[in-house]
Amino acid sequence: MTSAPEQTISNKKEQFIELAKMTWPMLIGIVSLMSFQLVDSVFIARLGVEPLAVVGFTIPIYQLFIGIQVGIGIATTALISQLIGAREDCKARDLAGLIVIIGSACFAFLAVLTWLFRYPIIRVLGATKELMPFIDAFWAVWLVGAFAGGFLYFGYSIARANGNTLIPGLGMAGTSLLNIALDPIFIFTFDLGLAGAAWATLCSFSIGCLFVYPFILKKNWLHFSDAFENAIEKIKQILAVALPAMTSQLLPALSSMLATMLVAQHGTESVAAWGLGIRVEFFSIILVLAMTMSLPPMIGKSYGAKNFDDIQILLKLAVKTIIAWQLLLALILVLFDSSISHALAGNEDIASLLALYIVIIPFSYAFLGICMVLVSAANAISRAMDGLKISFARLFICYLPCLFIGSVFGDLMGLMIGAAVGNVLAGIISIWMFKSSFRKAKTRRLLPP
Repeated sequence: MTSAPEQTISNKKEQFIELAKMTWPMLIGIVSLMSFQLVDSVFIARLGVEPLAVVGFTIPIYQLFIGIQVGIGIATTALISQLIGAREDCKARDLAGLIVIIGSACFAFLAVLTWLFRYPIIRVLGATKELMPFIDAFWAVWLVGAFAGGFLYFGYSIARANGNTLIPGLGMAGTSLLNIALDPIFIFTFDLGLAGAAWATLCSFSIGCLFVYPFILKKNWLHFSDAFENAIEKIKQILAVALPAMTSQLLPALSSMLATMLVAQHGTESVAAWGLGIRVEFFSIILVLAMTMSLPPMIGKSYGAKNFDDIQILLKLAVKTIIAWQLLLALILVLFDSSISHALAGNEDIASLLALYIVIIPFSYAFLGICMVLVSAANAISRAMDGLKISFARLFICYLPCLFIGSVFGDLMGLMIGAAVGNVLAGIISIWMFKSSFRKAKTRRLLPP
């Protein structure tokens, strides 16, 4: 017979292997998406000032679409994985069908509404009349592409909920590479200009749908026959997770704007260095971002099966992995801070400020990563409002106040120290808040029969 300690060690090994297997495809997918967005910006920049301005004015609308898309995707992954864990596969398939129908209808309505009110929207954002022809040409295709992207993302979420991250990972990588290949063809060869970038995105997303949805249907993960049975109750459950998750997507944008206002008080070079530092941060926490997509289906499945010990083991493994990886990466960044800062900045004053940023802040990314993972874990156990509270506490109770205090007492260096302290406090507080949320989640029932 196997002793209890040996069983625990075996369980931890299995969980770690499963976590690694679920995370690496998402890691590849996220890197591909980041690369596509970077290359896309390079091609558009060659078109001139007006196209770049149009893309800039499109970003707020794009963030709204992404917020809704991710919110619905989080609800999809959480609720379906819970039903699968509870061995309610038929209900999981029907719920997947309802989510695809509702999500697609929501995106179609939002796209049409945006198109009908595009002139008032763009004027409120501050665009001039000279940009309106570019807006018409770009948004006519871009909005259809946004709908296709949302539809594709719902497919990714269904696959992840069923424990398959390989298809979403390959899908994101494939569509990103295809988009990169199609960009110069549509923009320059077909001479479509800015609209060509939108056509490239639409084509890549559409081909992605043709790849993902046949796979989902073949696996029998999606049904429409009984999708509307108890639809009102199901929609309430979806919104209970999706709405707080959507709000969580908007909080970082608001926090970033306020942080930039504080940094701007220290001069233009400080803003430039801070912006480059944020890019370094995004690349530094890429493993964390992948885990926020790979962990929820695993946690949701264990939660549905009421295997609460497995959830705790899984989260402890994730936290230890994040701490080890982020501290190692921070050490590497410090060792090469001068080379990295000069390669990114191209200006001696900005490079010196960026080097200071790299030395001070990255060591706090381990705590930032813990906070982000626990938010995704809260969503996975249908405590999305608690996840929103953790996000709010991270940004508006820990990060921004520490940023302000550091700025007042220590100039730009103090501001950076404040940012690091804020991240550390956020990680500590998130652990305490999640423990309380997890205790409450143990008594919650799943979707109604």
